Amino acid sequence: MATNLSKYRFNHSMIRVKNPEASLKFYQFLGLKLIDTVKNPSSKFDLYFLAFDSPAAVSHRSLRSDREGIIELTHNYGTESDPNYKVANGNSDPGRGFGHLCISVDNIQAACARIEKEGYQFKKNLTDGQMRDIAFVLDPDGYWVEIIAQKPLEETAAIEQTDVTSYRMNHTMIRVRDAEKSLAFYKDIMGMSLLSTFNNDAAKFTNYFLGYPISYTIPPSSNAAAYREGILELTWNHGTEADPNFSYHSGNSEPQGFGHTCVSVDDLEAACERLEKNNVQWQKWLTDGRMKDIAFVLDPDGYWIEIIQNEKFKKLAP
Repeated sequence: MATNLSKYRFNHSMIRVKNPEASLKFYQFLGLKLIDTVKNPSSKFDLYFLAFDSPAAVSHRSLRSDREGIIELTHNYGTESDPNYKVANGNSDPGRGFGHLCISVDNIQAACARIEKEGYQFKKNLTDGQMRDIAFVLDPDGYWVEIIAQKPLEETAAIEQTDVTSYRMNHTMIRVRDAEKSLAFYKDIMGMSLLSTFNNDAAKFTNYFLGYPISYTIPPSSNAAAYREGILELTWNHGTEADPNFSYHSGNSEPQGFGHTCVSVDDLEAACERLEKNNVQWQKWLTDGRMKDIAFVLDPDGYWIEIIQNEKFKKLAP
């Protein structure tokens, strides 16, 4: 059976956290729900999977592997009581690479006011800088979480309420050294489509937004890009491709923080065979180690991409 790239999903993004209680409280305050927990006491780590799962969510009650827009929190036992433990948020050296997660909201003014009232710190408030339609809040480990609007600001300025059940886990941003190489990899190898491009010549960077086909309908009154889940944003700072010594940090060596993105596929073995034929670099082949049901490939910058079976299609796979 051949693998069908149109059935792939940008399933989740994994970040390491120091204190799972504090992190769960933060992300649940933003409206995400804990949809699954995987305990690994023998290996001394636990995994927490969060997603928007209200009846209004685009993937409400779906199988974990058939969703997009999941955040995976990885907790290694003992970090919560280690005063010297600190994750790398990806936005400073050493450790620069991963940029941020992004949540889109129904009413950005009210959403930011609610977050501020709860006492969480902002990296960038709505009124900071030139871009008045985005904000960045810091999670308990200092990871940046971008807040963007699903509707124009002028439509929500007079509304004081925000409904977390309408929020979306919109995108994950990573920095890339060579835009052409990364775009070719994610489009030709991983099967994503380029949804939009934002170029800022003055600041010398370009953002590329990629994703897989969606099966839900976007309301005509919504910002189509902001309403979606499961988008990958590649940020290219102009000129990095010309420096042979330049590289970004994957987050999986010291200093650790961001771990990986994950794509779920219709047929795991067929997908891995196709990736092998395309000469990808493997971090973990299916038969390596104890876990025989996941694989990891490396993108051109060395970021890890987990490949898992979408259980919805498992009955169709050999």
